[in-house]
Amino acid sequence: MTFTRRLVLALGLAALTPLALAQTKWDLPAAYPAANFHTENLVQFAADVDKASGGKLKITVHANAALFKAPEIKRAVQGGQAQIGEILLANFSNEWPIYAADGLPFLADSYDEAVKLYKAQKPLLEKKLGEQGMLLLYAVAWPPQGIYAKKAINSAADLKGVKWRAYSPSTARIAELVGAQPVTVQAAELSQAMATGVVESYMSSGATGYDTKTYEHLKFYVDTQAWLPKNAVIVNKAAFDALDKPTQAALLKAGADAEARGWTLSKAKNTEYLDLLKKNGMTIMAPSAPLKADMKKVGETMQKEWLDKAGAEGKALLDAFQK
Repeated sequence: MTFTRRLVLALGLAALTPLALAQTKWDLPAAYPAANFHTENLVQFAADVDKASGGKLKITVHANAALFKAPEIKRAVQGGQAQIGEILLANFSNEWPIYAADGLPFLADSYDEAVKLYKAQKPLLEKKLGEQGMLLLYAVAWPPQGIYAKKAINSAADLKGVKWRAYSPSTARIAELVGAQPVTVQAAELSQAMATGVVESYMSSGATGYDTKTYEHLKFYVDTQAWLPKNAVIVNKAAFDALDKPTQAALLKAGADAEARGWTLSKAKNTEYLDLLKKNGMTIMAPSAPLKADMKKVGETMQKEWLDKAGAEGKALLDAFQK
């Protein structure tokens, strides 16, 4: 190599070095498929951060539990193995009952009520996550939850002995109260669990039903609109503090935009998913009067149990929500 070429190469590398040093790369583990609206929202959020930060912060979204399984993501962010991640709040109710406030059946059973509950819950979430070395960036609700089953469900008695997918302590407790058999299965393994008969029924949104092609295995969906659980995007505080101020501002702004966009998407997708399930041969049913009454009892029992665990903090949250 001639001296001139070596000089050109050295100058080229020198010119690249400041950019390489200035660029920060973050990993964002997520538990749901790439085509899920939450994941699509994350990808848009990452693109917004890249653009607004002038390429200083690059966030890679790892969908479908490819980097960490759903229950591991919070610990990964807390411990700095991932700088940012998306979690289902209700998954962590054993750690702190307030995380599961949006998983209480029939407490907040519409988008308007879910927004109201989030406003009451948000200051508590920010404080708790702050104590654990994290920031709450944003949260988005899933569409309302209904019951998937192999047969028509007209009352809680129809669920007795049925193998029921539990993905959180709340969904496991519902199974116990209606006499079903809870089986812990995360979203990434649900299709396989239904195909092999491990799961015969579960409660979730139209989104999960469509993502996992539930219509290939279970033919009925009872649209109970029981609750609207939230996914939250959390950030490791030390990783956030290491960013310069303009990049922090870009991240916070992109998070606020993703939250607003996500709630709008969730509403639109709810109708879309139910139509798609119907087109794929699933029977969509409104809950019968006996089933409504049975599930209302389940909700009341779980709310009382939750309040016993959540204590004064839980009571203050419910009071703020019910104002």
